[in-house]
Amino acid sequence: MKKLVIIFAFLFPLTFWAQYLLPNEEVIYSFETKNGKKLSLVKDKTNTYIQYRFGTKAKVEMEFPAERTKESWKKFHYNSYMRGGGKENAGMEIDNILFKNNGYEYVVFRSYHAEGNDYSAGIIIKDSNGKETRINGNYKTVKGCICDLETTGMIEREDIGLSF
Repeated sequence: MKKLVIIFAFLFPLTFWAQYLLPNEEVIYSFETKNGKKLSLVKDKTNTYIQYRFGTKAKVEMEFPAERTKESWKKFHYNSYMRGGGKENAGMEIDNILFKNNGYEYVVFRSYHAEGNDYSAGIIIKDSNGKETRINGNYKTVKGCICDLETTGMIEREDIGLSF
């Protein structure tokens, strides 16, 4: 009985996180936030759709877009910037993916700055009045890279500005 309880204790949290990734999907980019929520940007393994998911371990609070179709790719905009040179030349990498939903603009980002060896991840949410809310990610929990979007052939780099 004790072994069964231990096994259940390990598997129970995995079932909650499983709703963030369906069997036909793979993670493009994900992280946990500083307040314990999770962001997942996923795509179908055959590039049929892309979807953003955000919420708690127990519940996905937001999925965008709601429909999982090829049209979903057109709802996201991607930008990246890379400057080599290391610390001496303030080397950096920035990746952003932007989408709009119900009057809000969401920018999911990943950044690295050689000066200070600083890594960051998060979400910037802007309302229709321009007020920003920033949700910081725990960089140690990052999986994948927004930069991998280009290799899908489903999304092109656009000049949407860079946020981080």
